[in-house]
Amino acid sequence: MGSSFAPSRAPPEAVDAPTPAPTKLALLATTGLTVAAVVTFVLWRGPGAVDAGFAAGFLCVFSGLFILRVAGQVLVRTRRPAWLPPTERWNLTPYRLLLPTQLLFIALMAWIDVDFARDSGVWVDARPAFGRAVLWFAYAYASAMAVRYVVRMSRQPDQRWFGGTIPIVFHWVLASFLFVLGSFHASH
Repeated sequence: MGSSFAPSRAPPEAVDAPTPAPTKLALLATTGLTVAAVVTFVLWRGPGAVDAGFAAGFLCVFSGLFILRVAGQVLVRTRRPAWLPPTERWNLTPYRLLLPTQLLFIALMAWIDVDFARDSGVWVDARPAFGRAVLWFAYAYASAMAVRYVVRMSRQPDQRWFGGTIPIVFHWVLASFLFVLGSFHASH
């Protein structure tokens, strides 16, 4: 990748600095929107099979949130805005591997979103066993991130409630996407 994606090489004190207030607000908004969307999905989906058109809106919300996360990460790598923490606080995976993986996820999520919005395509051909497997993975994934959050906050109490939580919050977004996808398939 070009020099615009070179590591930001933030000084150690920047990596340990408190999470900027705008980032805290964005994390709260993302968490709130994700929880509200999951609760709304669960309450409004009805007792029978989940409608693809109904699920599409939720899938698109989670996709949009993930796209914002990746865009924010690119912004940090290229512009280093003061209102976002340095990239070292976002990534455990080397960026040269992380960005292409995230772009593949976005492409896959967009394909799924389009199939659901059209109520046509491979992703809306109901497969209950697949849905149950995806649901179990979504539960395990969200639970693992909850454990990760608790461990991080217990190891770094000075960073409570927001330090290092960008990846955790957006893994919950991805788990929520999988929850809706799995719920659709498992309901048929």
